[in-house]
Amino acid sequence: MKMPNAARSGGFTLIELAVALVVVALVLGSILVPLTTQVQQRKIGDTQKALQEIKDALTGFAIINGRLPCPDTDTDPTAAGYGIEETSCSATVAAEGYLPWKTLGVTDLDGFGIRRANASSPRIGDWRYRVDRNFAVAFSLTTGFSTDSLSIVDSAGNALTTTAERPIAIVFSAGPNITPDGQNASYEGTSGIYQSDVPSPTFDDILIWVSRPTLFNRMTAAGKLP
Repeated sequence: MKMPNAARSGGFTLIELAVALVVVALVLGSILVPLTTQVQQRKIGDTQKALQEIKDALTGFAIINGRLPCPDTDTDPTAAGYGIEETSCSATVAAEGYLPWKTLGVTDLDGFGIRRANASSPRIGDWRYRVDRNFAVAFSLTTGFSTDSLSIVDSAGNALTTTAERPIAIVFSAGPNITPDGQNASYEGTSGIYQSDVPSPTFDDILIWVSRPTLFNRMTAAGKLP
C-alpha cells in the first residue's frame, strides 16, 4: 500500500501559496480602490465647502469695508504679510495672486493642500485669487468693470458669464492634480479668461466667482449701498 507523501500532507505547495497570494492581492485591490475614491471625493467636498465659506467671507469683507480685498503676493510663509492682502492691486502690482486668507479669516489651503515651511516650498493647495481692480477700492452702484474684464468659460470655450455682468472676483483650487488647468494655467493682465467645468482627465480645477448683482444685493440688504 502506497503511503501518503509526508511533505505534501504537512503544508501547502508553492503553487498553492502563489494562488493564495494572488487571491489576497485581488481582494485588497478591490478594497483599496474604493477607499482611494472615497478619500478623493472627501477632499473635493472639503474644497467645495471651503470655497463657499470663502465666498461668504468676501461678501462680509465688502460689507464691512466697502470694497473687496487685494490678492496676497508674498512668497515666504514666515513673512509678516503672508496671507494678508496687499495694500494695492493697481495696474502696477500683480492683479492675480493668492487669497489673503488671514485677512478674510478663512482656511489657507484646499482639500489637497500641504502647508509650506519656507519660501522654497512648493505651493500645493493655495487658493488662487483675482479681483477686478475697480472693486478693490471703495465702489458704488454705478461702478463698472476695469480693464481686467474678467470672464469665465467652460472646457469647450463656451461663455459662462456675459460682458454685461462680468465676475468681479474669482477664487479657485488647482484640484487633485495641484496644477492650474486650461485657461487657469495662464494669466492675462487685461481681458482675463478663467475656466470652470466638471472634472475631466484634462481639467480638475474647482472655481467660484463673485458677481456684481449678487454682491450689490447683499450690500444693499445690509444697508451699505447705495
